[in-house]
Amino acid sequence: MGKKKFYVIWKGKKTGIFTSWDECKDLVLGFTGAKYKSFETIELAREAFYGDSKDFIGKHVCELSEQEKLRIGEPVLKSISVDAAENDDIVEYRGVDTETGHIIFKQGPFEGGTNNIGEFLAIVHGLAYLKKTNSTIPVYSDSITAIGWVKNKRANTRMERSRKNDKLFDLVDRAEKWLSENSYSNKILKWETKAWGEIRADYGRK
Repeated sequence: MGKKKFYVIWKGKKTGIFTSWDECKDLVLGFTGAKYKSFETIELAREAFYGDSKDFIGKHVCELSEQEKLRIGEPVLKSISVDAAENDDIVEYRGVDTETGHIIFKQGPFEGGTNNIGEFLAIVHGLAYLKKTNSTIPVYSDSITAIGWVKNKRANTRMERSRKNDKLFDLVDRAEKWLSENSYSNKILKWETKAWGEIRADYGRK
């Protein structure tokens, strides 16, 4: 069981300090401009909540001008959103329905990986799933690096293959093979975190 965390929401459907991600996620995911962060202790969470959010989340989430928001627009809800999480070389990823948050697929945990590898696999998994179901809806990712890898059909990682991560690299090999042998009409779109808050598939471990 993981260490307990406390979640501060400065801007969302509801603000306050919450004791679980399940309690917090519906209040922030998909909420335009959501501001939130997890903390290890209740004392730090209280200090953050009653302080200035900019002191704790810095430039990762910030206010945009109305002109910038209009330029970016709203996300396409009929889509899949993907995300990965990495902690001490343990990687997992998932894809969800952007509109409902329903989990469509998830994989992991895998040893010996990076967040970028997880993001890459998540996008390719999403594309393969959509092709299998004859769907042309887009895939959202918040990783510019992973989107670039997919478009180049190669995971350009510096992570070396080892016994520990051999299973993960087998998935990378399969993903690269799929990209080289398949075409797809689905758009791969960048999730605009600054305008829309965290991506719907986010693991909430910030």
